[in-house]
Amino acid sequence: MMEKNGLVTMGGNPVTLLGPELKVGDHAPDFKVVDGDFNPVSLNNFRGKNKLISVVPSLDTPICELQTQRFNQEVEQLPKDVVVLTISMDLPFAQSRFCGAKNINRVQVLSDYKYRSFGYAYGVMIKEMMLLTRAIFLLDKQNVIRYVEICPEVKEHPHYYEALEAVKSL
Repeated sequence: MMEKNGLVTMGGNPVTLLGPELKVGDHAPDFKVVDGDFNPVSLNNFRGKNKLISVVPSLDTPICELQTQRFNQEVEQLPKDVVVLTISMDLPFAQSRFCGAKNINRVQVLSDYKYRSFGYAYGVMIKEMMLLTRAIFLLDKQNVIRYVEICPEVKEHPHYYEALEAVKSL
């Protein structure tokens, strides 16, 4: 497994990311995560859609909560051919509780806890904690990566405006 150092810190402390470093123009790798009912979900479930993938370490933390709420609010302003996914390592039970409590109903929240497929395939698994680092990926209808942001500090917000503009430019 490829290890990447020097890209991300958490609370100022360097962490190691596992997996490849994906770039704009790369073909997005497939992944296997689970939905709230523990059903497997893969990239093929979103065929024919542009995909904005918001990656968070844990929904039960302040910045992850705000990131998920922000994209949940923005969905209505996005073209209808865009699906917004939030992926974390949280258990589906915790994700469902969070979404119910915070009225998250426009983004699809998925869990990588069971297979860890997304984290490894997209190079966002934090080796030291086995959590996903904060990131955003935008995939077009052909699953070509059109935008990537790996936040250099896990405890800081991503660039929402840039990600949303990238979606609107597809």
